Amino acid sequence: MLGPRGVTRARRLRPLRLGPRWPWGDGFIMASMQKRLQKELLALQNDPPPGMTLNEKSVQNSITQWIVDMEGAPGTLYEGEKFQLLFKFSSRYPFDSPQVMFTGENIPIHPHVYSNGHICLSILTEDWSPALSVQSVCLSIISMLSSCKEKRRPPDNSFYVRTCNKNPKKTKWWYHGGPGSVVTQLIVGCALLIKH
Repeated sequence: MLGPRGVTRARRLRPLRLGPRWPWGDGFIMASMQKRLQKELLALQNDPPPGMTLNEKSVQNSITQWIVDMEGAPGTLYEGEKFQLLFKFSSRYPFDSPQVMFTGENIPIHPHVYSNGHICLSILTEDWSPALSVQSVCLSIISMLSSCKEKRRPPDNSFYVRTCNKNPKKTKWWYHGGPGSVVTQLIVGCALLIKH
C-alpha cells in the first residue's frame, strides 16, 4: 500500500486465528463451562445412574476432573465388580466431549475396553452432542458392559496399548454395526491402519 509521496507503508496484519470463531471471549466460555459442570455435578450427586456414585474427593481440587465409582449391574458378567471412570473436561465442554476412560486397578475385560482403560464408544467422539451429559455417558457405559456376552479384550489390545496416545480422544475410531463396535481403527501419529 502506498502512502504519501509514494512511500510504501507496512500493513498491519491481524494474527491468524485457528479453530472455530466464537462470538464471545474466553472468559465467557470458561464461565459457561463451569456453570454447566456445576449443574451436572449436582445432578450426578442427587440422582446418579444405577451403580454409579461420584467420588467426592476427586472434585475437591478441580471441577474439570472427576472420578465416578461404578459397580457392575446385577445379572451381568460384571455383577459385583467395582470400576472407576475418569472424566476430564476441556474449556470447550460441552461443545467438546469429555475425555473418559477407566482408571484404577480393575479395568473391565470387554471387547471395547482396552487394558489401559481406553473405551471405544461413539458418543465419546464423533457422536458427541452438547445435549449429552455425564449421566448419559455413564448410562451408555453401563449399557455397553451389561450387554456383553463374553469377557475378552479387543483383538489388537497389546499393540494399541503399546503405541497409543495417553489421551483416548487422539485415537481416530471407525465404528460399524452399532455404537461402540470397532471394525477398524487408525492410531493417529503412527500412520498405521489395523483391521480386525
